[in-house]
Amino acid sequence: MPDVTEETRVSTTASADPAVAAPPAAPKSSAAAGKPRSLWTDAWYDLRRNPLFVISAVLILLLLTMAVFPSLFTSASPRDGDLTGHYLAEPQYGHVFSPEWLGYDGQGRSIYARLIYGARASVLVGVAVTAAVTLFGGLVGMLAGYFGGWLDTILSRLTDTFAGVPFLLGAMVVLTTFEVRTVWVVSLALAFLGWTQLARVTRGSVISIKQADYVVAAKALGAGTGRILLRHILPNAAAPVIVVATIALGGYIASEATLSFLGIGLSEPTVSWGIDVSAGKDQLRTAPHVLLFPAVMVSITVLAFIMLGDAVRNALDPKLR
Repeated sequence: MPDVTEETRVSTTASADPAVAAPPAAPKSSAAAGKPRSLWTDAWYDLRRNPLFVISAVLILLLLTMAVFPSLFTSASPRDGDLTGHYLAEPQYGHVFSPEWLGYDGQGRSIYARLIYGARASVLVGVAVTAAVTLFGGLVGMLAGYFGGWLDTILSRLTDTFAGVPFLLGAMVVLTTFEVRTVWVVSLALAFLGWTQLARVTRGSVISIKQADYVVAAKALGAGTGRILLRHILPNAAAPVIVVATIALGGYIASEATLSFLGIGLSEPTVSWGIDVSAGKDQLRTAPHVLLFPAVMVSITVLAFIMLGDAVRNALDPKLR
């Protein structure tokens, strides 16, 4: 009996003391802690805290809005001119967002309206060329890197052949064969020679990834070539391709402006910043604002995409974190 009482007293005392009674806390399960963070999740988390990404994203969003909905920014026509009253008229900086805000060009057209509507052609060319070179160059690089052998040799030599042609010079030769040079014609000419860099980047990325353990395991389990390429290699090889494509997009916009400046790119009646820069060079001394404002818009657009590409590269490369 005393033994039972003593045991009961000790048990009661232990139950009253939380430090003694409470069992050690079980570790939280992975489900309670949430899903494991992937490379893309970590990249998005880093991008949101990067001022470079925020600034470039705001600028690009503004440019896209201008390209899709230009009427939100101005009601003036970019093609209607008044030589009698608006010939090379000076900017009226007090009239913000009005047709006379940035002055008029040599044909009496509102420079502000042409800047707004010119975003559509530049952004459309950049996006179309980037999409085309990413799809074609990525396909060539993936096939060459994954299969290797004679296919890699043929595709690599084909890539070297196109890469040996000067980019702008080759685009000029292609564009001279067209009488009417629309947005799609210029995009086709730039994409015809611009896919080589994406092909090389994709090939190198695929070669390094196809030796990974999860790819070898997928082959051992009997996964088909298409499944391995789409489910295992493509998602893991996409990071460097996205970075190069983002930076290259700004370069394609600059190339379109350069070709239009030389008179070989977009042609009237298309509204383009490059066309306006070309028209403004003749009034550089008497009316520098005609050339200055479209040139600044080209620079800001190219800079925004380069900044975005740098931010994405820093976020996707673990060594740079």
